[in-house]
Amino acid sequence: MKGTSLKQKNINVTGLMFILPAVLIVVLLLIFPILSSIYFSFTSKHLLRATYDWVWLDNFKFVLTNADFYLAFTNSIKWTVLSIVGQLLMGFALALALNKIPKYSGVFRTLLIIPWAFPAIVIAFSWKWIFNDVYGFVPNMLTRLGITDHNLNFFADPNFVFVAVVFINIWFGTPLFMVNILSALKTIPMEQYEAAVMDGATAWQSFWSITIRHIRGVIGLLIVLRTIWIFNNFDLLYLLTGGGPSNLTTTLPIFAYKAGWGMKQLGVASAITVILLLFLLMICMLLFRLLNKWEREDH
Repeated sequence: MKGTSLKQKNINVTGLMFILPAVLIVVLLLIFPILSSIYFSFTSKHLLRATYDWVWLDNFKFVLTNADFYLAFTNSIKWTVLSIVGQLLMGFALALALNKIPKYSGVFRTLLIIPWAFPAIVIAFSWKWIFNDVYGFVPNMLTRLGITDHNLNFFADPNFVFVAVVFINIWFGTPLFMVNILSALKTIPMEQYEAAVMDGATAWQSFWSITIRHIRGVIGLLIVLRTIWIFNNFDLLYLLTGGGPSNLTTTLPIFAYKAGWGMKQLGVASAITVILLLFLLMICMLLFRLLNKWEREDH
């Protein structure tokens, strides 16, 4: 008994040693920044001053009474919802098409996933070149076709800038939906479709009752992950527009960045990030509740 207990203890120590690096990484890269942001959100922390005081809820009051915050919050909602809807529809359509292609589907899948392989900085500067109003392909093509009477500057025009950045984000994120939905489609037993045909079900009824029902869990999880990612996205949008023109593309992460690194008010920036965190937690709770409901219905 004593030998077994000693052996079990050695196994536990070995296991702890293996997971310790991962735990330290999680603590340093996730938990510590969150706790420090919550801590500084209640202080007057300034990047150019060594000392700071407790101000409690003053930073939150300042943020919640700031009109620029609500503009950034509205932009974040539009940026997230439009991007996810576009990525879902495009990814779903491409997945359905690839699922019907018997030959060379791997080639098409590889070609369509290319946007996801590039880093944000490459994507941003490539599209800035494509949309450039002097030598860009799209503005010159629109002018030559007579659609516009002059070359449009998409990233400076208030009427087109948000449409342009959402289009780029849809183009970038569609492959993730496509690949995962296609994988889910491959798991649907063909016998269910055959049984539905024998029972007299229409194509739409089979699509809704079999296809959608089988893949909705994957779609729901993708929506949760992409909601967190897109709502928190900073690099792509900032590289494309910097939040302009006139803050029309300033989302909450960019707003927090400008407060923290522009105005050097780390306390205010931390309050913004805490509000962002609370909002995302609430949204994720609602989405996970819906996913749990679907899982109970399937069982």
